[in-house]
Amino acid sequence: MGAVLGLCSAAQLACCCGSTACSLCCSACPSCTNSTSSRLMYALMLVLVTIVCCITLAPGLHNELQKLPFCTNATDSTVTGLLPGNFKVDCDEAVGYLAVYRITFATCLFFLLMALIMIGVKSSKDPRAGIQNGFWAIKYLLVIGGIIGAFFIPGGQFASTWMVFGMIGGFCYIVIQLILIIDFAHSWAEIWVSKYEETESKGWYAALLISMLTCFALTLTGIVLLYVYYTKSNGCDLSKFFISFNLILVVVASGVSILPSVQEHQPRSGLLQSSVVSLYVMYLTWSALSNASKECNGLTGTSDDSSFDKQRIIGLCIWVCSVLYSSIRTASASSKITMSEHILAKEGSTGYDCIEGADGGEAGQGGNEPKVFDNEGDSVAYSWSFFHIMFALATLYVMMTLTNWFNPNSQLANENIASMWVKITSSWMCIGLYIWTLVAPAIFPDREFN
Repeated sequence: MGAVLGLCSAAQLACCCGSTACSLCCSACPSCTNSTSSRLMYALMLVLVTIVCCITLAPGLHNELQKLPFCTNATDSTVTGLLPGNFKVDCDEAVGYLAVYRITFATCLFFLLMALIMIGVKSSKDPRAGIQNGFWAIKYLLVIGGIIGAFFIPGGQFASTWMVFGMIGGFCYIVIQLILIIDFAHSWAEIWVSKYEETESKGWYAALLISMLTCFALTLTGIVLLYVYYTKSNGCDLSKFFISFNLILVVVASGVSILPSVQEHQPRSGLLQSSVVSLYVMYLTWSALSNASKECNGLTGTSDDSSFDKQRIIGLCIWVCSVLYSSIRTASASSKITMSEHILAKEGSTGYDCIEGADGGEAGQGGNEPKVFDNEGDSVAYSWSFFHIMFALATLYVMMTLTNWFNPNSQLANENIASMWVKITSSWMCIGLYIWTLVAPAIFPDREFN
């Protein structure tokens, strides 16, 4: 589904180059709404920025990046930041991280600017709709220009200050990602249970059972590995507490999901959702313990800022899925319970007005049927301003993920303790939000959640 809708976004991008290119690309893609197409275009922008950030972390570019303006006269500089202590930012060792900071800084500012511009937009009839849904060449060039300009930001306190904003923004996006994952778990279970109830096919029942058991098996395996690699017989009490406490929480959440009172109000809730949430909680626990003290980390290696460990790869995969999910997915009946209705798009009107291209023409010119049609003539399908704020937070999250929450070979190890608490707190919030989605209809029976 994402690949098909991606073709629609590619057609929009081609429209920036002229009507001929637009006609060729539009003929190869299906019709879709402008609310979906625009979100995919911004998602594509964010993914491309992430790819550029990954490239800057490549070992082969290490020496070349040291020639950039921000690295000039920055070697062995001590930075006094907003966090306690003085931190030594060595451009020889952390040049990739410092480049990622500047790339994401420019991208984050772009999304914040778009959020300010889109405040108060109620429908696509607003003159600002053209900025939201068009002018893609200009917007992409604006981001590129901002990135180039960000490379000229001097060292000084930029790294330590932007790191604080990154940790706060990263935590906020983790909360949004939690809501999306819980919504995905509920939606997945609803669809498969509906298929099973409609067809009474043993195949759907087997798929539900296998998926649930697989997620629980991976969760149990993760717990065992965490005890093996992140605890010791003597000491590491905090790590033991985190693992044990989160284990208790996922067991409690799984038990709550099958309570008779919960099943009465949500007959389709069950262990499949619990297994997905449990697996994600164990990932957050692993991520938190990876930033704990080195004495309790049995997997501590000698990786530098140019290496990609498993934690960062898995974190990026989850991030990409959540960004695409928020771009494609529309709010469902369960979205009111999971609170994702404030993040996902709602179904708009069914008008088929063509979206005007950058050259002022319409997508349906030349006898072609419109491939991208306006579904927001009466009201917007999602909050445009909040969408850009969410993508600004997503930019900060990917920055912190790629830089391992700023843990290069430079002396910034203090920040790992803060990131450890950010991640472990988010795991508790995940369980709390999930349990809330289970018990809310039972606690407030008079409130309409569907």
